[in-house]
Amino acid sequence: QVQLVESGGGLVQAGGSLRLSCAASGRTFSNYGMGWFRQAPGKEREFVAGISWSGGSTYYADSVKGRFTISRDNAKNTVYLQMNSLKPEDTALYYCAAKASGRWSIMVSHYDYWGQGTQVTVSS
Repeated sequence: QVQLVESGGGLVQAGGSLRLSCAASGRTFSNYGMGWFRQAPGKEREFVAGISWSGGSTYYADSVKGRFTISRDNAKNTVYLQMNSLKPEDTALYYCAAKASGRWSIMVSHYDYWGQGTQVTVSS
């Protein structure tokens, strides 16, 4: 079992930045691929960014490429999402998720554990 707790969300003006954190506990964090997803009201949950167990492989949705950066610190059992140049359309509940195979995936169904989410609101 892996427990995930997100933090760092909040209200920010367009063009601003936020850094989300996801702290993991339970089984060996470094064995898991990690992903960030988001869900806006009335929309399906969508992939934002993923990172492999070692941090050597990352992948981003086109909508955030060049603005968001995913990273991880296996010594601290934490994955991060640095979000710059935020836009109102980035407003959503942001979730982190863990995938047992060690690689990232863009598919919601491929992840084994989820956090409760942290709200990000970007005002225009």
